Amino acid sequence: MSALTDILLAPDVRPFAAAAAIMVALGGIELLATLVGFSISELVGKEVTVEADHGNGLGGLFLWINAGRLPLLILIILALGVFSIAGFFLQGLAHGVGLSVPVSIAALAAAALSLPVIRVTSRGIARIIPRDETYAVDEADFIGHVAEVSIGPLDQGLPGRVRLKDVFGNWHSLVARASPESTPLPVGASVLLVDRDAKSFIAISAPADLIAQQRSDRA
Repeated sequence: MSALTDILLAPDVRPFAAAAAIMVALGGIELLATLVGFSISELVGKEVTVEADHGNGLGGLFLWINAGRLPLLILIILALGVFSIAGFFLQGLAHGVGLSVPVSIAALAAAALSLPVIRVTSRGIARIIPRDETYAVDEADFIGHVAEVSIGPLDQGLPGRVRLKDVFGNWHSLVARASPESTPLPVGASVLLVDRDAKSFIAISAPADLIAQQRSDRA
């Protein structure tokens, strides 16, 4: 085996290598799924809501790392990545000074070091990541609004995604497909959300007057 493989499979870094492998697998599957208009986030929950009081230490910890401010899957991937990097860094530092740190102690130290990093990083991600259709307004309010196709084209097959801004100025990324009577709607096209079924919004090509009205409202 190569030197890199030997390092990754060494017993004292095995938890960190496993975390990195899970992170890459989740990220890769999510990326491939998003390209066909689906998302693992739809299965595991778009966001996690944590209620905590002074007596609930675990709930307080989740709130401290911003667990309610971004999708749960993104938080998991972020935590795995930070934990893996911290673990390799600590063990590499220990080996550099000639120390052998037990893997259990290294894992606890990496987890403790990861928490403040996850808090800062998740806060930054929460500011730029688009919110899904259930944030701030009811999903029914999006029917009748003009959106832009972000992942497509939209047709009667696999769903894609559209993005729009609500009345509060928040951007939303919504699962959508074209209506049965519509021609395929390409990426970048302005569409009108006319209905919603159990899985996605239904879209048609937006009339020119609605597009003009939307642009004037943004001006």
